[in-house]
Parts: sequence; structure tokens; C-alpha cells
Amino acid sequence: MTNQFSPVSSGARLSDQVAQRLAAEIQAGRIGPGEKLPAEARLVEQFEVSRTVVREAVSRLKSLGLVDSRQGSGVYVNAHAPYAPLNFDARHTASKAAVVQMAEVRRALEAEVAALAAQRRTAADVKRLKQSVVALDKAVKAGDDGVEEDLKFHQAIAAAAHNPFLIGTLDYLAQFMRGAIGVTRANEARRADFAAQVRDEHHAVVQAIEAGDVAKARQAAARHMNNAIRRIEMADPAFWNQEGARLAQPLVGKA
Repeated sequence: MTNQFSPVSSGARLSDQVAQRLAAEIQAGRIGPGEKLPAEARLVEQFEVSRTVVREAVSRLKSLGLVDSRQGSGVYVNAHAPYAPLNFDARHTASKAAVVQMAEVRRALEAEVAALAAQRRTAADVKRLKQSVVALDKAVKAGDDGVEEDLKFHQAIAAAAHNPFLIGTLDYLAQFMRGAIGVTRANEARRADFAAQVRDEHHAVVQAIEAGDVAKARQAAARHMNNAIRRIEMADPAFWNQEGARLAQPLVGKA
């Protein structure tokens, strides 16, 4: 094994950086199928990190299907490479920028998801959507942040689209959306007009889907995400220096 790795830098989570470096070597074929990864001690020395960081990185590679352990022998690259995993480089994200970027991703996806939901929704789908909106409104009135209820609302729209690939993509994004939704909802809760806008936008999406109006559903979902971005950009700078930065941390520190 001739691979030589340089030390990782501070900033993004160290285990993420190690996993990304190793994954790049595997995907480029520099550590080929069936080859053994460098020993843990060697990786610790070269990356200048702890054994815990290396183990977390290797665990990440295992979860992606890139490597597998052989008891008493070591960790080897899988002979049959899996489909390239959907992954985000945490080094490219920052508090406010990360939230805006996630909203842009969601806008591209959710406008089409809402359109498909309007085209394919069943009576059961509409019932589930209405229940999710009621649950969200109740959570807000009870003083809760409504993050989980908001996420379930968007998942209900995806379910109504009846496309397993879109559902799977949004399920994957949920781990990042949860942090982004937490930021946007905390910001919106600071202003009554923002909170009212969000509620009206959610209801407009549901109404368009229930009516089976594909164009209006697409427009309503896109408008909701465009307005979410606008509200983020209008947030008080003090919010980003305090609560916003704390809530956005799941976006920049995801394992």
C-alpha cells in the first residue's frame, strides 16, 4: 500500500474529512476493489487524528457500502462498488449560507413533488396532508417549534406523489432539512407576519393538491421556498450570531 495522506485541517468534522479522503481514493481506483485499507495506526499517524476519528470515518465508509471488515484481517474495499452515494461536503457549508442552499435544493425538488402530488393524490393522501397541517398549527399554538410537524408535512406531500425515488431522496435530505427547518422556523417565530405567511403558504399548497391543480401546486410550493429564502435573508443579524448559528450546526457537523 503506497497511499500517503496529508493531515486533515480543522473546520469541518474530522471524521467527515478522513472519510471523504478515503472515499476519493477508492472511487478513483487508487485503492482498488479487494485491496486492504492502510492499518488504523498508519491512518492515525498520517491524518494526525485520534483512533476514534479514524474508526468513525471507516464506519461511514461501511455504511456507504464502500468497505467491509474481515475479522482478524482488516478493512477491505468491496469487490463490487455500490452506486455512488449521495453525499454533502460539510466544508462547503456555513451557517446562513447552508440554510439558504438547502432551501434552494428543496425548491428544485419540492415544486415538482407538489405538482406530482396534485396529479396523483388519493383521498387518503389528502386526508393525511390536512392532518399534518392541523398538527403543525397545533404545535405552534402550543408554543413548540413545530420542526418535526413541518418535516412530516413535507413528507406527506412526497408520499402523495407516489414516486419512491423522490420519497427516498427527501428521506435522505431529512437529516439536513431538520436543521434548516429549525433555523427558518426559529426566525419566523420572531415575527408574527412571518409566521402567518408560512401558515398561509402551507395551506395554499394543500388546497392546490386537493384540487388537483398541477400548475398551482407547483407554483405554491416554489413560492413557499422562495419566500423561505427571502425570510432567511431578512433575518436580524443578531439572530445569526446567536440562535441561528446554534440551530444550523446540524447542517455543518453531520457525521
